[in-house]
Amino acid sequence: MPAAAEPPIETPRTLSEAYGILATGPHRPIAGGTDVMVQITGELGPPPDRMIDLWRLAELRGIAADGQVVTLGALTTYTEIRQSAMCREHLPALVEAAATIGAAQIQNRGTLGGNVANASPAGDTLPVLLAMDAEMVVGGPRGERTIAAGEFWVAYRETALEADEIVLRIRIPITAGREVRFRKIGTRRAQAISKVVMALAWRERDGKWSDVRLALGSVADRPIRARTTEAVLEGATPTSETADRAAESLAAEIQPIDDVRSTADYRRAVSARVLRRLIRDAGGW
Repeated sequence: MPAAAEPPIETPRTLSEAYGILATGPHRPIAGGTDVMVQITGELGPPPDRMIDLWRLAELRGIAADGQVVTLGALTTYTEIRQSAMCREHLPALVEAAATIGAAQIQNRGTLGGNVANASPAGDTLPVLLAMDAEMVVGGPRGERTIAAGEFWVAYRETALEADEIVLRIRIPITAGREVRFRKIGTRRAQAISKVVMALAWRERDGKWSDVRLALGSVADRPIRARTTEAVLEGATPTSETADRAAESLAAEIQPIDDVRSTADYRRAVSARVLRRLIRDAGGW
């Protein structure tokens, strides 16, 4: 069987030039290309008809903070996240998630915006973004808009992006006193696609948890919030009893998927165990 022909690709040098290209019709964005290059072969569905290479757009780079929000350009690589003192200070869970993605080559080329727009339910940074109430700033020839992480992933590998829009930057609020814990379960300790990936966020007031966020990946067709289990943890203290109740709630709440990497029963059991461990560790048990 002959190899699939590579689709035509446009390479803008400015964001305005990119918007002009997007106005002519749908183009598959490419930056690091760590997933798109596999799609071109036809192994993950039909290859894109046309692509637009965003790698040269300086407007989509950089990490900045204003005291209330950390803003990461869509072209921020996983290596840049890991090396950023700002991310290590304000977003340690995102740094931890970035460190689990592929090997050094992938981390040097793969981008946060690519992970967001690719919309894989196994995307390792996505539960962290959900748990931290991130916002995606997107843009196109018709202007910019902001989409909350909870509204961005709408179905399997589908987002709220319009056909002429791209992700520009990701905004993550700096919330005083917020703790975020991350855990990924895969076949191996390195270079593995997640079977379960989880982020748990909370603030503690008078020994009790508030503003609880529990986000999971690889257990549904998209990243999800476990809101029933969040309610169990809201106002609770991180005791072993709380951990057991929350684990039982999560096992009942989620309806995991079966796929080539794992069974639904395994994902349900492991999700409950991971949550129990995160709560017990937070409580020092």
